[in-house]
Amino acid sequence: MRERPAPADPAASGWRLRSVRARLLAIALLPMVAVLPVVLGFALFWWLTQFDALLVSKAHDDLIIARQYLRRIMERGDEQIAALGQSVAFAEAGRSGGLEALLEARRTALGLDFLYLTASDGTILAASPAGAKPSGRARRGVVGAALGGRRETGIDVFDAQEMASLSAQMALRARLDLVPTPAAAETDRTVETRGLVVHSASPAPLPNGRVGALVGGSLLNGNLGFVDTLNDLIYAHADLPGGSQGTATLFLDDVRVATNVRLFGDRRALGTRVSREVRDAVLGQGRTWLDSAFVVNDRYISAYEPIADSAGHRVGMLYVGFLERPFRLARWAMVAAVLAAFAVATLVTVPILLGLARAVFHPLERMNRTIAAVDAGDLGARTGTVPSQDEIGLVARRFDELLDRLQARDAELRAFARELDARVEERTRQLAETRQQLVMSEKLASIGEITAGVAHEINNPIAVIQGNLEVAREALGPAADEVRVEFDLIDQQVHRVNMIVTRLLQFARPDEYAGYVETVVPADVVADCLVLVRHLLERADVTIERSDTASRTVEVSRTELQQVVINLMVNAIHAMPEGGPLRLRTRDEDRSGHAGVAVEVSDTGVGIPADRLRKIFDPFFTTRSHGGTGLGLSISYTLIARYGGTITVESEPGRGSTFTVWLPTLRPE
Repeated sequence: MRERPAPADPAASGWRLRSVRARLLAIALLPMVAVLPVVLGFALFWWLTQFDALLVSKAHDDLIIARQYLRRIMERGDEQIAALGQSVAFAEAGRSGGLEALLEARRTALGLDFLYLTASDGTILAASPAGAKPSGRARRGVVGAALGGRRETGIDVFDAQEMASLSAQMALRARLDLVPTPAAAETDRTVETRGLVVHSASPAPLPNGRVGALVGGSLLNGNLGFVDTLNDLIYAHADLPGGSQGTATLFLDDVRVATNVRLFGDRRALGTRVSREVRDAVLGQGRTWLDSAFVVNDRYISAYEPIADSAGHRVGMLYVGFLERPFRLARWAMVAAVLAAFAVATLVTVPILLGLARAVFHPLERMNRTIAAVDAGDLGARTGTVPSQDEIGLVARRFDELLDRLQARDAELRAFARELDARVEERTRQLAETRQQLVMSEKLASIGEITAGVAHEINNPIAVIQGNLEVAREALGPAADEVRVEFDLIDQQVHRVNMIVTRLLQFARPDEYAGYVETVVPADVVADCLVLVRHLLERADVTIERSDTASRTVEVSRTELQQVVINLMVNAIHAMPEGGPLRLRTRDEDRSGHAGVAVEVSDTGVGIPADRLRKIFDPFFTTRSHGGTGLGLSISYTLIARYGGTITVESEPGRGSTFTVWLPTLRPE
């Protein structure tokens, strides 16, 4: 009699019930309290990242506008000086001696700090302001370019002596007291006396018919009109949040020489310095800075780029940026609003979800009690009517129907038992047949052992013949040339016997001849095989047609795969005694859900009859009338099967044969 199971432990049943309740609660609340916060967190992170990227992108666009504006200022100065040098008024003043007055008038009209005419030998022919005597150092590369016939404009750094030689007022305006700045690089300097100058020069005709240079420049130090115009150009109509402000600055080295950044009140931050981090990146490495940076006393979304002088040296920086704090406050306000909305949604949704989950608990509790009763042996226990009309109520009704059919299934199970007995008898008969196949396998193994023994026995006399042949050659000396043809014939036959013995051993004990497994490109193996059978191809008048479309690799022994392909190619050549095309193809091919590579060898030879095609891979079977051992295809089949591959053949008498080697891309264990 079947032993009836013990009644379920109420404590264990209660624990399982609590476990189901916990799972249902988890299912109800997990999307709201776990999944949604994670998704929301990723969304906020992505939004904040994009927000920061947009701020940096705006700073970059503002920097492009500032760069174009500075370039336009330089081009305008270059054009104005060039136009003056080529004007009729300049030529007439040169002839009448009124160059000094003309240069003074034009310098004032153009807003330049100095303007002078110099000859190629350095002589100052006219200058404004009066008495300006530019030193030799002030005559930089732009002056040399103009004297060479090419106008040029650049930004150069003039020291105090150079500016004093041109204009004492310019040297005075350039002087700035350095203001200690947080995060700036350490320095012993307390004053900046150098000046950042837009320096232009253009060829100008002299009264004596020679060519001189008309040179002019304007000081950028303290040029508040430049930075204010630049700031209005960029930020006058920009959509910046309340409290934010745009700024623009010109730096000489790391010192602010023209800026609208405020130090406090209406005082501009002239003489303050940029942070060490920005200085090292922009002036030290020549990079463009696009990031948040500390500016004087607050953080700004900043864009810095280096300014190079006429010689290509980095001498200063161009900066634009806007205050970061309003954007940071707006960003966190947005985050707080999203989190608050999520909290409100959670408070509203969680009670509703708990109520829905509770509606599921009660039917499950009744079903759990029914299961416990059935487990105790009461097959008449039922859940009864469940008021719920949803899927839970349907499951409860179907569960009762299942219990009604339980006893009816008992008879069916007995019938199944009788059928199972019949199947066992059938399986026993199949096992007997399998035993016969195993006996046949044992016989084949015995043949393999005998073959291996015979092969090893043949090796001994072959070695004696080979050794005595070498002794005979040495003993005969020059006289051996008379029978050299016979000796060579013996060598060939000995080599042939060695090859037959090797194939016998490889057939008998294939594992001993397994090669080193490596990752192989099939097309490369085919190319190597063509080199090895080239002499046969030339002698047989066989042409090669190749198609390599395989993109995958296989894990096999390269030597063994080469042996298989060469064997197929040699067989194909022998099948075409009158010559013809030999087609070699590699392609990707999937079989039985496994990715692999197929190598196809096709000939247009005599073909193989259907009755012989079934035996083509049997050991010692050959279609040749002479010269074959019948082991080549059998060994090839064994080698490919070792790597989980197959060799298939299609042939039609009189039209040729096609052998296909398929190997998986991953070697099976």
